[in-house]
Amino acid sequence: MSYYRGSLRAPSIILTMQEHQLPVDSRTQWEAMTEWPGLGRKLRFLVAPANKGGCSYYRAWSPFETLHKQFPNLFEFRYNENPLEIDTEKQAEGTKGYEDLNWCDVFFTQNLCNFGGPATIRGIGLAKEMGKFVWYDTDDLLTNIYDDHRLKQLYVENDLENLTKYIYANSDLVTVTQSKFAERVAPFCTGVLAVIKNAIDYELPAWNAPKRPPMRKNQVRVGWVGGIHHEADVKEFAAVPSMVNQRAGRERVHWGFYGRPPKDPNNPKDWQQEVWDNYERTLLKGFRGAKNWDVYQALPSSDYGIMYSNIDIAIAPLQNNEFNDSKSDIKVAECGRYKVPLVATDVGCYSDTIVNGQTGYLVPPDASPKEWTRILTSLIKNPRKVREMGENLHSITENLFDLQKVVYHRLDVLKFAMNQKEAKMKGVASD
Repeated sequence: MSYYRGSLRAPSIILTMQEHQLPVDSRTQWEAMTEWPGLGRKLRFLVAPANKGGCSYYRAWSPFETLHKQFPNLFEFRYNENPLEIDTEKQAEGTKGYEDLNWCDVFFTQNLCNFGGPATIRGIGLAKEMGKFVWYDTDDLLTNIYDDHRLKQLYVENDLENLTKYIYANSDLVTVTQSKFAERVAPFCTGVLAVIKNAIDYELPAWNAPKRPPMRKNQVRVGWVGGIHHEADVKEFAAVPSMVNQRAGRERVHWGFYGRPPKDPNNPKDWQQEVWDNYERTLLKGFRGAKNWDVYQALPSSDYGIMYSNIDIAIAPLQNNEFNDSKSDIKVAECGRYKVPLVATDVGCYSDTIVNGQTGYLVPPDASPKEWTRILTSLIKNPRKVREMGENLHSITENLFDLQKVVYHRLDVLKFAMNQKEAKMKGVASD
């Protein structure tokens, strides 16, 4: 089945926090409101996060919970990861009449839910039929999955590229994480398209843990924090750890690989464990002698930040493709909080914040493992430089990824997009 065909009826409008041409309501004005403008009551949100993973936490759970706490007079929220009551065994919808969809004014959904792509577009389709405002948010370029992605065949078999285009074309507001991503999906959007940065609630305990000291004096801990879709990226880095061990000295470096999912005793053939088995084989290839590495289990999203308290240099090797080039810079926000400089492939939007020798290093996509080895070896031999770069990154991330700023930007974008929809329905242009 093809979900998307043909060209679009209208161009989208791309808005960013830095340069969005909006009728911006000031913070004071928002805080003075006791009801949603023009509605006469609270605005009702049905938030349908894709899952409970990191992306959903940053893009759905955390910002909307912040909005609710800050503006209890403006908003009501219901959270439901399965508003259609999909029975995963029967692959069928429930029969209760979609109570939450009937109740809400705004239907917010994100990525492709755990119940499958068709469930996502079914929810959007029903919301549209009911006259609800549809807000779709994503941090993955699902219109262009690269060939080496583990789930590439699944995407092809389920026609998820066209499904995603359908979602873009039928959403009143689409929000993504960075400008290059927006430019790539703009041709498929008929409503408002906005860039809204990720943000972290730095007041949470997980982002205020004390920095743990290394096990040895002058030892530098290099950390890779990764999920389950980085097999191609890890291959780019395969030869580097053992080469750094040889050049810098094993006693001066400790490698930490963070994010292995806990084993499920009821699922011995869990493909996620297989992925991490492959990670370890790849990253530890060539290791000889005393152990100077550890693999750490993934933490819940609310505790995620604690991992960085045990890292001195973070690495983000990435394959050069459009999917990765559309990724957000959330790792910068994570690293900066714990004063950890980032060494990353120059892909995506890292160049907005990472300056060579000041806040980290960007490695050209076509660089050989020798270049990675040179940079990391130099830093491991100079812990003072590492600390200086970490301080520099910290000083800019505190402001750049401020959750309060992002929350107000969300409000501005939402009001603008709702006005645009209303104007379209009236057949006039919005101011």
